[in-house]
Amino acid sequence: MRTAVFSLLALIGFAANSVICRLALGRQLIDAALFTSVRLLSGALALVLLHRLLAPNETRRPAGSWRAALMLFAYAASFSFAYVTLAAGTGALILFTAVQATMILAVLFRRHRLQSLEWTGLAVAFAGFLYLVLPGVSAPTYSGSILMTVAGVAWGCYTLLGQQTKNPVADTAGNFIRTVPMLVVLLPFMFVAGHCSTPGFMLAVLSGAVTSGVGYTIWYIALRGLTALQAATIQLFAPVLAAFGGILLLGESLPLRLAIAGTLVLGGIAIVVRGRKTLVPSPTDAAP
Repeated sequence: MRTAVFSLLALIGFAANSVICRLALGRQLIDAALFTSVRLLSGALALVLLHRLLAPNETRRPAGSWRAALMLFAYAASFSFAYVTLAAGTGALILFTAVQATMILAVLFRRHRLQSLEWTGLAVAFAGFLYLVLPGVSAPTYSGSILMTVAGVAWGCYTLLGQQTKNPVADTAGNFIRTVPMLVVLLPFMFVAGHCSTPGFMLAVLSGAVTSGVGYTIWYIALRGLTALQAATIQLFAPVLAAFGGILLLGESLPLRLAIAGTLVLGGIAIVVRGRKTLVPSPTDAAP
């Protein structure tokens, strides 16, 4: 139950982050480089404060790793720049396909044996995701496709690294802090095409401090109770939640397509979870 609650909270954060990015970058309220910089900086600041609040007597500095920080930076930067040139449906399709492929390959590389129920559940959930996003898919640009693929692979790797965390708050804070010196890579883009409005800046802060900083910490907590395949599959529900969020914000009616897609994704997730519960451990099934 604890894992389920934290997973749902993390997915809500992912969905909210998607809506925020759509508002800020889709409407060109701020450029991609500055949005990424403000997002990561505000996330680092918020998590340092959160770490001190939750562990006031903790003398150890925020942990994390440079490898995870690099994946976090690669994801945030690539996603922002890709979002400028890709339609929402196209971007979601490329991103989540890359995430799924990365995490499934990692499962197979670790020589984890998967049951047919798990493959079936993944297929059902992905079919629901495709049913949701395909109407919004258009021909992508080459640069946008490459950047969003990089974002998906980076996020998949960041998620996999999160399964090894022992202190989610300290590790996430350390990861965000380590991205700060990497922001120098984005300075040329800000000088060439930088622009910012007050709403765009505030959305970047909200994305960094709340839906990214706190959201990713909650995700790291959830990952301690999830297998890699379960973590890959349940993320397919984030676009469904994002669509629901758009409906709530815009006051639109619930389309039948969204209801069907949500049912398929949830059903697929349930099958994957059930498949892992019925899996008989083998000597090659141990975590690395």
